[in-house]
Amino acid sequence: QVQLVESGGGLVQAGGSLRLSCAASGSIFSINGMGWYRQAPGKQRELVAGIRSGGNLNYADSVKGRFTISRDNAKNTVYLQMNSLKPEDTADYYCAAADHVTFRYAEYNDYNYWGQGTQVTVSS
Repeated sequence: QVQLVESGGGLVQAGGSLRLSCAASGSIFSINGMGWYRQAPGKQRELVAGIRSGGNLNYADSVKGRFTISRDNAKNTVYLQMNSLKPEDTADYYCAAADHVTFRYAEYNDYNYWGQGTQVTVSS
């Protein structure tokens, strides 16, 4: 089992920045990749960014150039640095982990573990 705990959400003005953190614990050796998803009210959960154990990165087109996913293996933590935030980035953000080597970044059913979510609100 893997436990994921997100932090770092909050309220920020458009153009501002936030950094989300996802701390993993438990059977972290089994993790082959992690992703950040978001879900806005009335919308489907969507991939924001993902990272594989080998270092490959993936971003949604809507956040390319503004968001950066990274990890600190010593701290078992994955980060999502969000810059130039827009009101349309407002959502609940979730951290997810996959233990399958062939997981697909944008297929949320491929992820085995999820955090509780952290809310991000961007005011205009």
